[in-house]
Amino acid sequence: MFTAITHSQIYVLDQDEALGFYVGKLGLEVNADVDLGFMRWLTVNVPGRPERQILLEKPGPPALSEETAEQVRALLTKGAMGGHLIFSTEDCRKTYETLLGKGVEFTEEPTERPYGIDCGLRDPFGNSIRFTQPSA
Repeated sequence: MFTAITHSQIYVLDQDEALGFYVGKLGLEVNADVDLGFMRWLTVNVPGRPERQILLEKPGPPALSEETAEQVRALLTKGAMGGHLIFSTEDCRKTYETLLGKGVEFTEEPTERPYGIDCGLRDPFGNSIRFTQPSA
């Protein structure tokens, strides 16, 4: 049966802006940036960890009709699409300070939890992002 999850997908409204955020601010690296004609296949991953990629996809054909894509864009703009990413980090507070210095806006500061320390932010398109420093 299955051996791994290789790709996850989130919707973004502008792939170049998404690159600026995910690569320029969060420090991920581009894995693939390919013009397929009918869409741009744009994936990023944690540096040195290409086995798990995030597809930064614009809502539209061929996956969605233009009518549905417009509805998805409207929901995404409202932060109601439910896209979620959760990263792990060795030092949540240090990562928070680094990203704060790069202008990342947070929805929640680092907080002690039963499972470790984590915090939250949203990307420029309303997708929820958390990163966690797991308990030892």
